[in-house]
Parts: sequence; structure tokens; C-alpha cells
Amino acid sequence: MNWWPLIGVLVVAIGFMLRLNALLVVVAAGFATGIAAGMDILEILAATGDGFLNNRFLMIFVLTLPVIGLLERNGLREQAERWVLGLRGLSTGRLLIAYQALRQSAAAISLTHLGGHPQTVRPLLAPMAEATATRTHGRLPDSVRERLRAMCAATDNVGLFFGEDVFVAFGAVLLAQAFLAQNSIVVEPLAIALWALPTAIAALLIHGARLSRLDRRMAAEIARLRAAGAAG
Repeated sequence: MNWWPLIGVLVVAIGFMLRLNALLVVVAAGFATGIAAGMDILEILAATGDGFLNNRFLMIFVLTLPVIGLLERNGLREQAERWVLGLRGLSTGRLLIAYQALRQSAAAISLTHLGGHPQTVRPLLAPMAEATATRTHGRLPDSVRERLRAMCAATDNVGLFFGEDVFVAFGAVLLAQAFLAQNSIVVEPLAIALWALPTAIAALLIHGARLSRLDRRMAAEIARLRAAGAAG
């Protein structure tokens, strides 16, 4: 057995350890593996092109992350904070309730990539939630800030998880239909998706109730931490 093609793994490990450009490291690892396997340059380029074409939708998602990072570096978070502070009647709880409703409704029609942790929660939702909380409660203690960020991420998760089950062509719906069909139970995907509606509505109401109490809980926790700091 020829072990030399595994040299690409070593190249990746060394490149990431030295914090080199990730794209260049991966390309170099591919060329190292191809050369070690006895391929010529044209064959390596052809294999690279085939891989890109076969996974082009994944590549679009991967390229989204550098774009988000570039936008953040050029003031995306600050602009989001300034925009949300212009909405005077908006509290942190109301902001997250609106986001959950939007996220869940979009996921129900298979628009699952309109939100998400890297492209929405971190650069947009969390800064806006922190800005509204700071406007109401003043400077946030670190523990409260981290808890608020966790609640932003949880709101995105709840909206996505319970919203996508309502979509008739969602993978879990089709899997449930196939499993039932194997056991001689014929059910249409639409019927399975409709049965997910009560759960989705319950999730919206239950998590929405938690978010409606978020501002009061933050105020109580901030007051307790400040009182403990003053006593200390």
C-alpha cells in the first residue's frame, strides 16, 4: 500500500498550525496528494475542477463566511446597532420575538439560509440585542452579555428547528413517510407536515413567552450584580 498520498493530511495539519491562509493550505495539500499519487499537473487541475463543480453549492456557502467577516470588519455590527437604536419602542425581548417569528416563518417555506449563527446571529442579531439592552439597562455585565448572546442563538435554533418541519419536502418529513411506507402505512407528506403545525405554534408561543420576560430578568440580574459589587 502506498502511504505517500496521505502527505496531504500532514500539509493541512502544518499549515493550520502555522495559521497560514486556509485556502492556500488546502490547495497545496491537494497538489501534494496528487503528486504523491503519481498524477501529473493536468490531472490534478482536472480533479480540482471536478471537485469544485460537484460541490459548487457547498462552495457558495463556504465563500459566505469570508464575505461576512469582511462586512464585519468594515462596520456591519456598528451599523446594525445604530439602526436598531433608531427604533425607540423596541425592547430586547420584542426584537427577539420578531426575529423568531420571521425565522420560523421563513423556515416553514424552506428559506432556511435566511438566518443562521454565522451569517445573521453573530453579525446582526446579537449586536442589535446588546444595543437595545444597553439603552435600557446601561452597561451590561459580562455574564449578562454572554447570556443574552446565548438567548439570541437559542432563538435562531428554535425558529429553524420547529419551522422547517412544516415544509412538505423537508428531509425529516420524507424520511417519516418512507419509514411508514415500509410498514404498510400510506401517508402523504402534506399530512405529516400539517401535523407539525401544532408543535411549531406551541414552540413559537412558549419561547415567545420566555422572551417577553427577558427584559425583566435582565433588569433583576443586573440589579443583583450591581448590588453585590457595591457591597463588596
